[in-house]
Amino acid sequence: MRLLILSDTHIPRRARDLPARVWEEVDRCDVVIHAGDWCDLASLDALERRAPRLLAVYGNNDGPPLRHRLPEVARAELGGVRFAVVHETGPARGREKRCAGRFPDTDVLVFGHSHIPWDSTAPNGLRLLNPGSPTDRRRQPHHTYLTARAADGALTDVELHALD
Repeated sequence: MRLLILSDTHIPRRARDLPARVWEEVDRCDVVIHAGDWCDLASLDALERRAPRLLAVYGNNDGPPLRHRLPEVARAELGGVRFAVVHETGPARGREKRCAGRFPDTDVLVFGHSHIPWDSTAPNGLRLLNPGSPTDRRRQPHHTYLTARAADGALTDVELHALD
């Protein structure tokens, strides 16, 4: 399964739409994972229409209409890999240990909120991924998103993509 991993799109506050390159990735993937802070119900509707499958949560900037349609935590097994998605994980310090305790039956935790790309592994093997943001880089050098593959119980080809 080819995965597109997004977070913190902040539409229309930070951009009118997702970058064209991200939409191209949507068309090539099997699953879009979005870790919250959509800010716009229309962007959720657009991704639901275009993505073959969407695994998504709401973020702290998402109001009642988005919270009504999306969970705080989403879980799915994709390609034999157990995923959990959440918006916030708290401070960077101690993140791996904290998340390993909170998500003990998970192989990969996708999160957002900080707009800072993150890829680490907790002592128990939990992989933590934050794709950054394709529309609001904050203090990062680039807007970013992730792609990966999940098959036969393994996550492979995890790649951070920088947008101009």
